[in-house]
Amino acid sequence: MQTLTALLFDDFETLDLFGPIEMFGCLPEHYRLQFASLNGGIIHSKHGVAMQTVAVSELAHQTDILLMVGGMGTRQQINHRPFLQTLITLVDHADWVLSVCTGSALLAKAGVLDDKRATSNKLSWQWVIAQSDKVHWAEQARWVVDGKFYTSSGVSAGMDMALGFIADRHDIDTARQIAHYTEYRWQENSEIDDFYHG
Repeated sequence: MQTLTALLFDDFETLDLFGPIEMFGCLPEHYRLQFASLNGGIIHSKHGVAMQTVAVSELAHQTDILLMVGGMGTRQQINHRPFLQTLITLVDHADWVLSVCTGSALLAKAGVLDDKRATSNKLSWQWVIAQSDKVHWAEQARWVVDGKFYTSSGVSAGMDMALGFIADRHDIDTARQIAHYTEYRWQENSEIDDFYHG
């Protein structure tokens, strides 16, 4: 059993969280889910969804997999040193780090993506890549894997990445079964990116 911790902040993008959580939640025998924020309490998504979170310092289980969501709230966190320091600590202790959308901007700003390949949301591309010139940014990618880091493109790409991660850890048939169960048309090839217009 591995524990996946989603790190949340106000104005996170709703699907960045619930898309991947839906996929991992289909394997409850393998993944335990916990929802954290810097100080705990109620965190609201961009769309007003209220999430009960636990303070990172009070998490019941050690984080094996860190899920870093994105959204407009990243603009407030990008220069928030306590948040970035907490993020660095979680990344250091996690076996795997998954980011959706502009979540990779926070990882980049924290310095944990230095010398790594990564991607992010196309609509926020220039802002994201401005956070670090030490990351090998790949604009044309549904998701990118480099070591323990899985970074995905915009919003719905988090579901493709989550299924890709599950395929890598388990097998592709398991990922396809989840896609079938959720009636989701999974883009299995991370290099096919319908939203890249270079």
